[in-house]
Amino acid sequence: MAGKIRIIQKRGLSGCTQRQIDTVRGLGLRKIRHAVEQNKTPAVLGMVKTVSHLVTIEEI
Repeated sequence: MAGKIRIIQKRGLSGCTQRQIDTVRGLGLRKIRHAVEQNKTPAVLGMVKTVSHLVTIEEI
C-alpha cells in the first residue's frame, strides 16, 4: 500500500462523538475545507473509514 492520499474535511464536527472528533484531529485536520496529505497505511485508512461521512479522500 505505497503512496499518498489527500484527506479533505468536508463537514463540521458539531454533533459528532468525542471519538470522531479525536480521529479527525489525529488525521491532522482542523476546520472545514482543510486538506492534509498522509501516507496510505492501514492505520490511516482505518481512521478515514471511521469518519468517512466527514472527509473526502483523493489518491495522489
